[in-house]
Amino acid sequence: MSGEVPSRSGRSRQILRGPRPEAVPALVARACTLVGVLDIAAGVFPRFRRSRMHAIAEVLPGALGPFAAALSLSAGVLLLLLAHGLRRRKRRAWRAAVVLLPAGAVAQFAYRHSVIGVIISAALLAPLLRHRDEFTALPDPRSRWRALANFVLMGAGSLALGLIIVSVHENRMVGDPSLADRITHVLYGLFGFEGPVDYAGPTSWTVAFSLGALGWLTAVTTIYLAFRPEHPAARLTEDDETRLRALLEKHGGRDSLGHFALRRDKAVVFSPSGKAAVTYRVVSGVMLASGDPIGDVEAWPGAIERFMDEAKAHSWTPAVMGCSETGGEVWTRETGLDALELGDEAVVDVADFSLAGRAMRNVRQMVKRIERAGYETRVRRVRDLSEGELDRIRRAAEDWRGTDTERGFSMALGRIGDPSDVDCLIATAHKADDQPGPYGDLKAVLHFVPWGTDGVSLDLMRRDRSADPGMNELLIVAALQASPRLGIKQISLNFAMFRSALARGEKIGAGPVLRAWRGLLVFLSRWFQIESLYKFNAKFRPRWEPRFVVYGSSRDLPRIGFAAMQAEGFVNLALPRLLRRRQPTPRACAHTMSEHGIRAA
Repeated sequence: MSGEVPSRSGRSRQILRGPRPEAVPALVARACTLVGVLDIAAGVFPRFRRSRMHAIAEVLPGALGPFAAALSLSAGVLLLLLAHGLRRRKRRAWRAAVVLLPAGAVAQFAYRHSVIGVIISAALLAPLLRHRDEFTALPDPRSRWRALANFVLMGAGSLALGLIIVSVHENRMVGDPSLADRITHVLYGLFGFEGPVDYAGPTSWTVAFSLGALGWLTAVTTIYLAFRPEHPAARLTEDDETRLRALLEKHGGRDSLGHFALRRDKAVVFSPSGKAAVTYRVVSGVMLASGDPIGDVEAWPGAIERFMDEAKAHSWTPAVMGCSETGGEVWTRETGLDALELGDEAVVDVADFSLAGRAMRNVRQMVKRIERAGYETRVRRVRDLSEGELDRIRRAAEDWRGTDTERGFSMALGRIGDPSDVDCLIATAHKADDQPGPYGDLKAVLHFVPWGTDGVSLDLMRRDRSADPGMNELLIVAALQASPRLGIKQISLNFAMFRSALARGEKIGAGPVLRAWRGLLVFLSRWFQIESLYKFNAKFRPRWEPRFVVYGSSRDLPRIGFAAMQAEGFVNLALPRLLRRRQPTPRACAHTMSEHGIRAA
């Protein structure tokens, strides 16, 4: 990109440097975790008989002990659940903690007779009240399916904690119940019924109320998540999509990933002038953008400012996946974030591509062999395909997907043949069989999205697993050879993670650190196909364009990496497919996959 990107004023820069973890919320979250653990311990373990408050406790009503134990246990579990929200400065977590801390303090005093426990709770309550202005973050987008996840996790935790509660009173047990009896007693107790384990004295009431409290917590939190007002997941509105397409029409040639901003499971923020935009998705508290901002480069800072303001308002961790070198420079300059090279994008210039020469011998031989086997190729715009053929291609791509979960975020569109995507390119391989399959003679599909007016970017690769190897090479070559008549001058292929490390590490003179790093990448390629994807891309003699991840601090990288893996579909925390609610948008079917690798590793 030529020319300088204008920066914001000094005041804007100061605003854009958030949101970094604040000292007070972080300390309060740690203290909240400690108090929660103390409350749980007070509710689970028998009171200390040598406590100084024992004489006072003797005159208290006898039924107070079991109730106080249950209250202490409930407050402790809830405080542990709230600690993460306090760290992220969530207002609702602050309100709940302000209510729970006094309740936990009362329970500590009444059941365990612990003055220290009361002092600790009060010591945490004081900074919460004093620094209440620090806790202003808005709630995250959410959906009601999380109620099932809460039920499973809370149920498992309650079962484990309940087993501890049953077992710590072993000296008061009647007989010697087996592990199966203890588990049965916990399960009965969670639902409020008497189990097979019995205790001497009032311990039975203490255990019963504690187990009932755990069951009550599981039920109440699950019901709350199921019936609370739903915040919809990120979605592009029709107006948002129209505005983005107008920006891409003017500036879409700047970034090969620009068209992927039109995924309909993303949200968008526009610059004040409306001339630039940043699309994103929130995953596990990470506000994840992809590629460069869309639109006029002079308006990028305004869109980035809006992005960072939104992240700060919700206390999300801002991050950008796969931006270009220019985009990385603008992001880091305008926000104070850091950038790390993530890998390289393979771009083939059509004018320079040829199958001739020794370097292309393997590809040339493979293509000739497949063509002799009776395969033919067709490369067309979406507008040139009939609806029946498009439907057959969609169903084939869905059926040939290599995983149960759809993959893709930063370099996948999420749909094929949409009426608004008529400029997309589809390359198909065909072979007439004596016994045609459910999709006729269709054997493989490549889908490309527009990259400005004279380029395309690879979206997905799917093939029939019974087809001959080399379908993807065949279709890439076919697309490159058909490009001149379609007015295409450049094609963006797969993204190769850590490509430069793999390339330098295998050269003569590479140092021990670089060789060790390459060895680790080769080892990880058994699962993530890092090396094989790089070698597949290198077959076509591309030029390599570096791509970067932008992040706030090094301690955020594991969290950002996990969120990116969730967004790309490598880690699936959603409901099983049969239990998912049907979405109003077309089903996503778009992550690049092949027998050699995936587009966004």
